[in-house]
Amino acid sequence: METGEGADGPSGPGEPGAGPELTGLGCASFNQDSTSLAVGTKTGYKLFSVTSVDKLDCIYESETPDVYIVERLFSSSLVVVVSLSIPRRMNVYHFKKGTEICNYSYSNNILSVRLNRQRLVVCLEESVYIHNIKDMKLLKTLLNTPSNPSGLCALSINHSNSYLAYPGSSTIGEIIVYDANNLSTVTMIPAHDSPLAALTFNSSGTKLASASERGTVIRVFSIPEGQRMFEFRRGMKRYVNISSLSFSPDAQFLCASSNTETVHIFKLEQHGPSGEEECPTWGSYVGKMFSAASSYLPAQVSGVMSQERAFATVRLLVAGQRNVCTLATIQKLPRLLVASSDGQLFIYNVDPQDGGECVLAQKHRLFGEDEDKEEGVESEGSEVTVPVQACPSYAATVAIPATGPVTTTLTGYSEDGGAKKGEVIPEHEFAAGPVCLDDENEFPPINWCRDGTRGGQGRRL
Repeated sequence: METGEGADGPSGPGEPGAGPELTGLGCASFNQDSTSLAVGTKTGYKLFSVTSVDKLDCIYESETPDVYIVERLFSSSLVVVVSLSIPRRMNVYHFKKGTEICNYSYSNNILSVRLNRQRLVVCLEESVYIHNIKDMKLLKTLLNTPSNPSGLCALSINHSNSYLAYPGSSTIGEIIVYDANNLSTVTMIPAHDSPLAALTFNSSGTKLASASERGTVIRVFSIPEGQRMFEFRRGMKRYVNISSLSFSPDAQFLCASSNTETVHIFKLEQHGPSGEEECPTWGSYVGKMFSAASSYLPAQVSGVMSQERAFATVRLLVAGQRNVCTLATIQKLPRLLVASSDGQLFIYNVDPQDGGECVLAQKHRLFGEDEDKEEGVESEGSEVTVPVQACPSYAATVAIPATGPVTTTLTGYSEDGGAKKGEVIPEHEFAAGPVCLDDENEFPPINWCRDGTRGGQGRRL
């Protein structure tokens, strides 16, 4: 998921072999178009199809132990895995054929991995590695980046607008936006007063949402300009740890989950010059009253009152758990999906017109038996019988041409990052043609050699 994208590393693994013992889910991530969910546990990892409400299909299961990063590239067979047993090594697999394509070792522990159709990005605490996903060649290394112990970063899934965002400071909420296609810095956004906690792009790479460690305000910026477009207030009474932000496929909504029991959904709508709406609601009326009153108040108070509130909410059964959320269209209806650290997937119906409290449609166990089903208890909304429909692919999203290269450079930039080239696993060859991911039966971006079957060594960076 790309979902994404708060700190979803291993809660900071230490030196190899010194990481925390995994309990429950070690990690959970939705793929780039939210049609698949990948989860890692102490005993292995699983890939699920989430294109149906009532049925959760496990399409692959591996016994690789202590997995804390697992990322799938759209609906292809390419999956990236990192384990606590070797936290400095990234393994790239063809899961349908059960073989390793290649592996890379880095100078420090891997904290996060991001994928799109052009790039594979590996984030360490003080460096970022950008690979060409077509042949896994290292293209750029950004060294001496501000300390980023959670591995926070976001990569646009649109291969034409392949933007990368990561913290520009460890003390305040600055965001560096980097063009991963043209390999140049685009802009720096002064987003928050406190350090960043979560980042995510919309599907076309034209909007970037961010939240700070305080977790009270969520902001949305235009990309590549970096201009503030929206500002949403999650709450005022307490600071929270926002663990996940995600846009809906059409970028009309933005969801945010945290360590509290509430998931918020915000609506991105621009009011007309007169501020009038076709069908005014009580909420909009109260909002106008606040806006009118704010002109008589100090600037700081006025800013708080002008921030938009949540359009819809979900109240989870348990607070204090880490979770990841995404907005998707399943069986032609908008849904909110929440995967929690205790191993459950909740699917909620979202009312795109009126918002309000979302209704639980179904819940699934991600490992072990579903206790509710054993007891014969049906979840609310479990009678949904709409035929399964494939979710629209983000590949159909209109690609906006990328901007030209910007001459700004980053401090500490290195052409090769001290990379030492190793052998490519002989049984694979690199694709020469364009990457095509529309057919999940294909295996982009790396094709098989016709005659090679031997193993080989990975690369060390």
